[in-house]
Amino acid sequence: MAERRRPPAGAVGPPDAPVRANARPARGEPKRKGQRTRQSLLEAAEEVFGAVGYHDASIVKITELAGVAQGTFYLYFSGKQEIFDEVVADLNQRVRHAMSEAARGATTRLEAERLGFAGFFRFTAEHPALYRVIRQAEFVSPQALRNHYETIIENYIPFLSDAMDAGEIAPGDPMVLAWSLIAVGEAIGMRWILWNEAHEVPPEVFHEMVSIIARMLGGQAIAAAASEAEPIGAERGD
Repeated sequence: MAERRRPPAGAVGPPDAPVRANARPARGEPKRKGQRTRQSLLEAAEEVFGAVGYHDASIVKITELAGVAQGTFYLYFSGKQEIFDEVVADLNQRVRHAMSEAARGATTRLEAERLGFAGFFRFTAEHPALYRVIRQAEFVSPQALRNHYETIIENYIPFLSDAMDAGEIAPGDPMVLAWSLIAVGEAIGMRWILWNEAHEVPPEVFHEMVSIIARMLGGQAIAAAASEAEPIGAERGD
């Protein structure tokens, strides 16, 4: 009997990619309340770093936005650098989760890419700080930046390798393909979501992007592109 292939789920990882849990409960607080407080601080930090940048951000601004006392901050984080690194890691897990959930049930590699990138664009529209924080990490925390991309790649490669082994997409180096696919999605998102007042990828742009991805994948993906490359509105339920 042939070995069962793993499902071609999300563009960057398995469908059950976990959302980051509370890594360090604060002493003296119930665990659930501590998780909520910590998450509130992360969400506030994401917004502050995205709005004013790392150097103009402050713990005061973060705690005020989170609605917690400044002293409470230090129960969870040692300072601005640590919470910045945690924001990068938190965004990483949430965007991978969003893409994997969007692609759950995909039956082909191309469909997984199409649905996964639609999920990525939705997440980016809802969390524009993703781009801003990741780009700041290049200068503020290079290791956090590297961890962000390497985590995505490590979860991405096995699915591309499986599709190559099955003859579904053209053979090649799955690592190079993974980096190339990420580059396409990030550039499209930056141009048509981050820089576009409408904050969404136009259907014709999304369709063209999927056609390009099909050519990058090669093999059976090229033949399937015409029927599978539906406008992005279809992924949103419009």
